[in-house]
Amino acid sequence: MTTEQIPAFGVRFKVQIDDVELGLFTSCEGLGCQVVLEQRQEGGNNGYVWQLPSRITYSTVKLTRPLTKDTEKVARWIAGLANGVRRTTAQITAMTTDGTTVARWGLLDVVPVRWNGPNVTSGAAGVLTETIEIAHHGFLDTARS
Repeated sequence: MTTEQIPAFGVRFKVQIDDVELGLFTSCEGLGCQVVLEQRQEGGNNGYVWQLPSRITYSTVKLTRPLTKDTEKVARWIAGLANGVRRTTAQITAMTTDGTTVARWGLLDVVPVRWNGPNVTSGAAGVLTETIEIAHHGFLDTARS
């Protein structure tokens, strides 16, 4: 097995929205898409239903991490939405703990959907986490970006 085929363990996800780096996240869920199919039945052909692709939909991407100083970057980005939502591009880079890039995804027309800060309760010990969820309208060719 070559080094390019070894699975990545201890992956972190670096997130960049246009020129703003939001930092590293420990979890990335929802990178994906689905082709919506329309079914058409042909008269006289009872043994076959046409499956016609009609559109592609993209799921929202949910990023989670422990609370860090980078939380301020997310807060500034979210606060900037008060002046109007502007669709941006994003780069999500999966990296190993030593900084080696494993994979990269470019997202088109990104808008934030939700941000959840930490739930703070007195007396409870644990890691404070934050989650940001973003929507997008497709993937960019990262080889050219």
